[in-house]
Amino acid sequence: MTTHIGAEVGQIAPTVLLPGDPLRAQWIAQNFLTDVVQYNAVRNMFGFTGTYQGKPVSVQGTGMGVPSISIYVTELFKDYDVQTAIRVGTCGGLGATKLRDVVIAMAASTDSGINRRLTKGLDYAPIADFELLERAVAAARVQGIDFHVGGVVTVDLFYDDSDALQILESLGVLAVEMETSGLYRLAAQYGRRALTICTVSDLIATGASTSSDERETGFGQMVEIALEAALN
Repeated sequence: MTTHIGAEVGQIAPTVLLPGDPLRAQWIAQNFLTDVVQYNAVRNMFGFTGTYQGKPVSVQGTGMGVPSISIYVTELFKDYDVQTAIRVGTCGGLGATKLRDVVIAMAASTDSGINRRLTKGLDYAPIADFELLERAVAAARVQGIDFHVGGVVTVDLFYDDSDALQILESLGVLAVEMETSGLYRLAAQYGRRALTICTVSDLIATGASTSSDERETGFGQMVEIALEAALN
């Protein structure tokens, strides 16, 4: 067991899906996996292991923001030897994205001070695992899902009145979220595979949004893409 994950070694699969919301982790486990066992309830950040099409997969909630996801991903990589981590979360859409569109993140810009601190001031740009990204794109096409592939921005502030997002939007950034930069950097550090697949839950320009209930249990398409990309 680690400080934040109450699993024994061997209880967590080599492939882990990472929703921010622990209740979404529970919903994914209940609706997509079989033979499910809960391995974590520390701080109510639920974690489960089951099988998908006969292959082991875990689902671990991470909380919101780079500091929180970094805790869980570090322990998953370092202490449980997880090899593949795919974030399945929500994002705010920029540009031509629409509500409920899927965004597959190639790279993550960020305003997080953690990124610069760990690279001694460099603007390091962490990227997705290319094979996972290719497989996710193929799965989305097969399923006929409306999706976009490109850059996202990982921010520290959920409520931010600055015009920075307008600048990033003009540079082609597709969406804003709060975890991907941290996930991709840790994957690079530990030599693991990582990808973010997000569903647009809000539109930054108009303020249109989905409900909190839909965010918790209604975004199954990105989960299907993630599972196909990771395990097939």
